Amino acid sequence: QVQLVESGGGLVQPGGSLRLSCAVSGSISSRYAMGWYRQTPGKQRELVASIISGGSTNYADSVKGRFTISRDNAKNTVYLQMNSLKAEDTAVYYCNVLIVTSPPLIYWGQGTQVTVSS
Repeated sequence: QVQLVESGGGLVQPGGSLRLSCAVSGSISSRYAMGWYRQTPGKQRELVASIISGGSTNYADSVKGRFTISRDNAKNTVYLQMNSLKAEDTAVYYCNVLIVTSPPLIYWGQGTQVTVSS
């Protein structure tokens, strides 16, 4: 069973930085995609950034140039470095992994709150 545990959320002032971590336990295949999503009340969960097993990354337009997704394979951890934070980045952030099998397997973390406010 794969489990994801996020950490690193909190309160930060506009312009500040936070780094979210997602620790992955359990076995995943060599082909996967991991992502960070966020959700605010009344809105759909949206993809913020993703990284695939080959290393390619993808970002939402709203965070390009400010956020960076990375992974440490030795620690089985995926990170989201968030810089130049804005009030509109306030949301619950969720870690996700999609394992490329047939059918694909999808796992979610419990979420971590990020609040950007002065």
